[in-house]
Amino acid sequence: MEFFCHHRDRPGSGALRDELLEAHWSYMDRYAKELIARGPTFAAGGETPTGSVHIVDLPGPAAARAFAFDEPNHQAGVYRDVLLRRWRNLLGRTMWDFPGGPAGGNRYLVLGLGLERAAELAVPPGRDDLIAFGPLLSDDGATWLGTAALVRAPDPAAARAVLAPGGYAAVEVHDWEFGGRR
Repeated sequence: MEFFCHHRDRPGSGALRDELLEAHWSYMDRYAKELIARGPTFAAGGETPTGSVHIVDLPGPAAARAFAFDEPNHQAGVYRDVLLRRWRNLLGRTMWDFPGGPAGGNRYLVLGLGLERAAELAVPPGRDDLIAFGPLLSDDGATWLGTAALVRAPDPAAARAVLAPGGYAAVEVHDWEFGGRR
């Protein structure tokens, strides 16, 4: 089962995040084979971390909760909250398979939080800049709750445009980059 996890930083936790960087990477190294995508989000301008995204294939909801909540930054209080949802990999690849590679162009996390009706249950046509794309689902996978996309785009407005207008209660766009050890 695939899961989308977005840990959002607690304001003022940057120094603690820096201190725990190796512990975070070591923890993620244990999940290298299960990771579909990963990377930090940033405030506008790309300098200040605001969170971490992990899309991971795990046996079930209990394993996903353990993955999200046992993470060293979460345990130490770096994060203020965690969005954890079942996810479906509509592109059928990992971020490392993205033809555009890890560098070049701006990268964004786009989160569309659902209305009562489902939207975006298929990959939008002509979207060669999609790095990852799929629906956010309830634990049992039966209810659509939104859509998560990682996208290369010239600016936040272009990134936002990967989601259908009017199909969401709210849309968030965050600067994002490919994660992993540097």
